[in-house]
Amino acid sequence: DHARLSLTLSYNWYFDVNREDPESVARIFSVPDFVGDACKAIASRVRGSVAQVAFDLFHRESAKIIRSAVFGTDEKGKVGNSFKFPSNNLVLTNIDIQSVEPVDQKTRDSLQKSVQLAIEITTKSQEAAARHEAERREQEAKGALERQKINDEAEAEKSRAELLKLQASSAAVESTGQAKAEAQARAEAAEIEGSASVKQARLKADATNIESQASLEQTKARQEAEIEHRKAIDELEISKAQKLAEIESNKFKSVVTAIGPNTLKSIAQAGPEMQAKLLSGLGVKSLLITDGNSPINLFNTANGLVGANGVVPK
Repeated sequence: DHARLSLTLSYNWYFDVNREDPESVARIFSVPDFVGDACKAIASRVRGSVAQVAFDLFHRESAKIIRSAVFGTDEKGKVGNSFKFPSNNLVLTNIDIQSVEPVDQKTRDSLQKSVQLAIEITTKSQEAAARHEAERREQEAKGALERQKINDEAEAEKSRAELLKLQASSAAVESTGQAKAEAQARAEAAEIEGSASVKQARLKADATNIESQASLEQTKARQEAEIEHRKAIDELEISKAQKLAEIESNKFKSVVTAIGPNTLKSIAQAGPEMQAKLLSGLGVKSLLITDGNSPINLFNTANGLVGANGVVPK
């Protein structure tokens, strides 16, 4: 198209070097300006490929054309992944197209207009395709909705017929099963009532037994408590009587010990008046000394001690 273009490209590269081979390592420095030589070689390959295609085709497929020019293609037309310079083992792995601009201003304007026109045409074609697709989908949706509506009505009629059959069957079952259900309910109620009566009687018997047992236990406990109480009282009375007897015995023993056997002998040999004085001196109001061989009439003795007027002699 006789259009001059300015291309700005960037590359990814590295040196494929065998570090164990000195010759391979020295080959890196065989080209003094390897960057300039690589750029010239790539620019030549790109110019040769781009000059063979129309401007419109290059504008649409610039990346593929440039990569094919640099990396080459195999027998299946697939673009390669790298390009190697055998002189210094420099390997290019990627090319990035940063800008493509026409050098002539008129060509640049024409390209801008063509790009805008292409964008507009593409946009309108896409809008038309989208509109046609939307209309097609709308028609399909309407058709599917109509078919679904017809199917739903058919299913509704079918379900209505099934419902009528079920209602008829239900009415028949209800009429024949109501009596059976009532009889079964009465039988179950009677069974439940009988079971409840038996259980109630058993519970009453258990309650009576528990009450009797509790009453018996209570009576037994009360009687045992009364027995223990009476036993304790009797023990206290016995202890009290024993202690009183012991006190009286000790008192009498103390008196006898205090009087002495000689004094008792003198009292026994002295006359009644002397005995009364001695006893009075000792603080003894009355004294009776006897043995089992000389019984005493206590009734007359009591009258003599008390006196005819009920006065005790001092």
